[in-house]
Amino acid sequence: MILIIDDDSAVRSSLSFMLKRAGYEAQAVPSPQEAMDVVRSVTPDLILMDMNFTLSTTGEEGLTLLKQVKIFRPETPVILMTAWGSIQLAVQGMQAGAFDFITKPWNNAALLQRIETALELSTTSKETTQEQSDSFDRSHIIGRSQGLTDVLNTIARIANTNASVLITGESGTGKELIAEAIHINSQRAKHPFVKVNLGGISQSLFESEMFGHKKGAFTDASADRIGRFEMANKGTIFLDEIGDLDPSCQVKLLRVLQDQTFEVLGDSRPRKTDIRVVSATNADLRKMVSERSFREDLFYRINLITVKLPALRERREDIPLLARHFADRQAAINGLPHTDFSADAMQFLSRLPFPGNIRELKNLVERTILVSGKPLLDASDFDAQYIRHDDARAVEGASLAGMTLDEIERQTILQALERYKGNLSQVATALGISRAALYRRLEKYNITV
Repeated sequence: MILIIDDDSAVRSSLSFMLKRAGYEAQAVPSPQEAMDVVRSVTPDLILMDMNFTLSTTGEEGLTLLKQVKIFRPETPVILMTAWGSIQLAVQGMQAGAFDFITKPWNNAALLQRIETALELSTTSKETTQEQSDSFDRSHIIGRSQGLTDVLNTIARIANTNASVLITGESGTGKELIAEAIHINSQRAKHPFVKVNLGGISQSLFESEMFGHKKGAFTDASADRIGRFEMANKGTIFLDEIGDLDPSCQVKLLRVLQDQTFEVLGDSRPRKTDIRVVSATNADLRKMVSERSFREDLFYRINLITVKLPALRERREDIPLLARHFADRQAAINGLPHTDFSADAMQFLSRLPFPGNIRELKNLVERTILVSGKPLLDASDFDAQYIRHDDARAVEGASLAGMTLDEIERQTILQALERYKGNLSQVATALGISRAALYRRLEKYNITV
């Protein structure tokens, strides 16, 4: 049974009718007092709750009711209803334990999808069943460590739902592979998986890139363009480096994720999109929220489920498996003979710090195979190709008096470019950032390679 709590009779009637048409049993009450009478006597499968019950718009009654409901029914998911103008109330509700929020007027399809997701997640066992383990496709993910296994168990439980997922972890840990695993193990696997590097999209091109445009919508719009949200319809959209998104673009993205509708530039007709959202970042979004550089409402919208990928140094037992995989793939791609590793080579690789994580290991293995050309690699071969990170940190000891942060960053990049003779992969690895992040900084400081 789904419990509806709203003092507006029209809202109660509309929601009850919609839910019954969708096959759910619904019960509607107008006040917090009647709601608590129901909650004390039965356990609803889900609660749809308004935030305001008087002329006041502070939402205090709604927040108080939410806390009371959570005392009696802590496992029951609660979806809050609020006006777009008071979305901060919904954020406070999420902090108090609500599962999700919608804004009035709502989109019926989007609301039903969120209800379905909430019910699926609340009834899923906390332990991954054997059936899930057997059917989960992890063919492109290498490793057996406990940290990785815990991540895979989590995504095995939630892959088949529509829950939004936020993947966190250092640069190079394989966040995109986890996003792909979520997609190929979901009901949307036969539909598109669209990847978007938000850190590589400028503010001026954001709407055109994400929503598309009609011919003539602006000066350079010489033809129609399909946006990423339209490309991803019925499938999954992967929003990489979401922590780099400009604040004004965050608002536009939130609107789409909230209502599952968007407008193509040059066409005022709203279009619907049915997508599952998976995001990734190596930034600390909670810290960014506290610093007001990332919207709190968007943060709660994208992280219904959060998955933290362990760094490679936290799963060292996987290094031999990964090294072997990269060597075999390099041989297949370039038509090279099979390469073996000596025991001391594996020990050498397993001891390295790998601040660049799996990406750094992959580059080291492939570079060593190509440069050495030997059928059996030992520790000295890898040592000769290993890029020491001491040089990248040497700048910290230099005199920085009188320099701004931007000047220090620009100087560090120039020194790394000179040290590695313009090899951007090596420069990015030495600086501990992704190639995409390096490109943005090169553009920012007008550095030509």
